[in-house]
Amino acid sequence: MNKQQLIQRRDELRERLAAIKRDLRSGLDRDLSEQAVQLENRETLLEIGRLAEQELATIEQQLSTSGPLD
Repeated sequence: MNKQQLIQRRDELRERLAAIKRDLRSGLDRDLSEQAVQLENRETLLEIGRLAEQELATIEQQLSTSGPLD
């Protein structure tokens, strides 16, 4: 990836992580069946967030070591 693509991907990952954090903070629905679905989805969201943070760290490392207009 060139620098512009890395920046674009970084921004996408930051937005995704912000959305995941919002979802996780939103709390559970009052309906028990909906709560069950939300709890199942929570594990998936946590894993997606973990992978996104991992990729974001890699991209930020690449950007910090690349030249100004690579």
